[in-house]
Amino acid sequence: MLKRVVFLDRDGVINRDSPNYIKSWAEFEFLPSSLEAIARLTRHGATCIVITNQSAVNRGLISRSRLEEMHQRMQTAIHAAGGVITDIFYCPHTPEEGCECRKPKPGLIHQACRAYPIDLSVAVMVGDSARDIECGRRAGCGRTLLITGSKAASAPPKDQAADFEAANLGQGVEWILGNPNEKQIKPVRGIF
Repeated sequence: MLKRVVFLDRDGVINRDSPNYIKSWAEFEFLPSSLEAIARLTRHGATCIVITNQSAVNRGLISRSRLEEMHQRMQTAIHAAGGVITDIFYCPHTPEEGCECRKPKPGLIHQACRAYPIDLSVAVMVGDSARDIECGRRAGCGRTLLITGSKAASAPPKDQAADFEAANLGQGVEWILGNPNEKQIKPVRGIF
């Protein structure tokens, strides 16, 4: 059983998001602190798995092969910085397709659990939107972390609020590593 699993949304957590979708490596830009944050998680024995909606595929904006090439390049850059992304699970569907893998549905996390021995009760879901937090809750993740710095994050309803909010992944990793069992809601917008 994997002891410490951190599910990471991609756009808005690892790299800058775009309303026009990230369609090429030239458009992919790591957020400040994300490379070092993933390296710190790796050094502390965490298994990092990316869970991401990528509807640009079924919208015809990027091919699966181009997306997977971009993900390979992302993993290579993360590895060069000392981090490891164990796997990437993505949903290529548009919202209208009604699939089971598009967040906020927990299908991608369920796929990861079929591939790896994951104890969801101690896993952390990290995302930059209410749908990421809802996905983590619905899947049974023990903790959720909302990244608020890269855009105006959509806050979940109060009964589904994240356990912690951080301006960026680097700050979020401080909470993941420093408070393994503590649940708290602490808005930290504007610190960085």
